[in-house]
Amino acid sequence: MRKGLAILGAALALAVVSKGTLVSLAAQQADFQQLDPEEVHFKSPFGAGPESVVIFGDPSKPGLYVVRNRFPPGVHSFPHFHTKDRHVTVIKGVWWAGTGPELDFNKARPLKAGAYMFHPAGGVHWDGAGGNEETIVQIIGEGPVETTQIGTPATTKGYWPKAE
Repeated sequence: MRKGLAILGAALALAVVSKGTLVSLAAQQADFQQLDPEEVHFKSPFGAGPESVVIFGDPSKPGLYVVRNRFPPGVHSFPHFHTKDRHVTVIKGVWWAGTGPELDFNKARPLKAGAYMFHPAGGVHWDGAGGNEETIVQIIGEGPVETTQIGTPATTKGYWPKAE
């Protein structure tokens, strides 16, 4: 029993000395951030179409960032890629995702709320909201990241299929 308490005491002392772990955890409490859904204000750089909001960080600067994109019904992106990996989670609705340089709605895969998709750096893809419901996705990545469009916006085939 005494040996166990000595080991526990040594471990706690090591934790405090090792980068001030326990002390830094207490200090970080002041840095917590919370957002209620009504505090998240989406904006479109074009005044119409997909809208975005940066939740945390800055995609144009080094470090972790969190972005949410909202697609009105029927709105989609065109084939593009990003310079760094991105992790996408569907928050609301059905997000239709496709890969490759050709935008062919018949090849899109429906991802429902709670679904996850990994976008590897340089991986060409396109996505959007089909049907009558808006879609919101959350994207997590490391900045700085750039987006490059592929082809022309007029290369669309088919129509969004209906989600089951």
